[in-house]
Amino acid sequence: MAVIGQGHFAQAAVLPAIEQLDDVELTALVSGSEHKLTELGDHYGVRTLCGYDKLDQLLASGKIDAVYIAVPNDLHAEMCLIAARHGVHVICEKPMAPTEAECMQMIRACESHHSRLMIAYRLHFEAANLVAIEVARGGDIGEPRIFSSVFSMQVREGNIRTQPRRGAGPIYDIGVYCINAARYLFRSEPVEVLATKLSGRDARFAAVDEAFAATLRFPQERVAQFTCSFGAADRASYQVVGTKGFLTLDNAYDYAAEMRLRVEGVHGTKTRTFTKRDQIAAEISYFAKCIRDNVDPEPSGWEGLADVRIIQAIQSSARFGRAVPVEPIPTRRRPDLGQEIRVAAHDMPPLVDVEQPTK
Repeated sequence: MAVIGQGHFAQAAVLPAIEQLDDVELTALVSGSEHKLTELGDHYGVRTLCGYDKLDQLLASGKIDAVYIAVPNDLHAEMCLIAARHGVHVICEKPMAPTEAECMQMIRACESHHSRLMIAYRLHFEAANLVAIEVARGGDIGEPRIFSSVFSMQVREGNIRTQPRRGAGPIYDIGVYCINAARYLFRSEPVEVLATKLSGRDARFAAVDEAFAATLRFPQERVAQFTCSFGAADRASYQVVGTKGFLTLDNAYDYAAEMRLRVEGVHGTKTRTFTKRDQIAAEISYFAKCIRDNVDPEPSGWEGLADVRIIQAIQSSARFGRAVPVEPIPTRRRPDLGQEIRVAAHDMPPLVDVEQPTK
């Protein structure tokens, strides 16, 4: 596997995750920074170091089976198309791409060149979220009716998340987690969205929106509401309220902290704590198995497309101040407890020319 992009997440999470796996080898690093390539290559014992201008040549060499795409959102499609052209399998960070059109390009390119395409929804393999799904499905809280969530952080001034790039801003970067969670907990697709955005109050957000608040209407008169913000204290939680009880998951979207699930339902009150694990190693291990077994992964490119379609509807609703209908993407598979994969957490590795994105 080659890792494309050496930003904070790639260095703090992706590279050490691959190093943990016995059946996946980190064979190449791709970056526009020679300093990062040299330092990281030395640390991980990787000899093949590549700039973006040589990526096509690298992937044509036959030395790479798969790539992990960890570049900014507006470059996802370009990197994926290069990999697909050479029959290289792709795991791509979420959101899949800034637009539906780019998502479809990625899907069709991988299909036509027989490349497996997986979108890196790490929570589809994480125990706390999968147990929450089983609780919501199992009747302990009755019929799930309401989903509510907050995902917020204080982004550092000058961080790449504040740059005026396509696919930038909180709705793409963190709102996608809330959207995906609502879909896998309700096991359904929204049919309409209504949203508002907040911007202009803080100089950090001169080029991107500070926050979005959205309401998603699901079939059977269910509703999901969430707020995502780059300008509020760290919070990552959701609650599902049913006809007979509710569940709450704290640190629901985190990859570097333990999670706490509380259920108040027909069988009383239960609380369970889930220790920190290496979520990225788990999803990469799963992806490698899909390649070996020649099966399509869940989450696929269609899962990524579904969220991007909803994100674009949310942006339209906020822009025009009205509800916007959503044409659902047919979803054949959704995450369940059978997808849980446990890999022990790793220590923070040395980082090169990057900093934590939040204050």
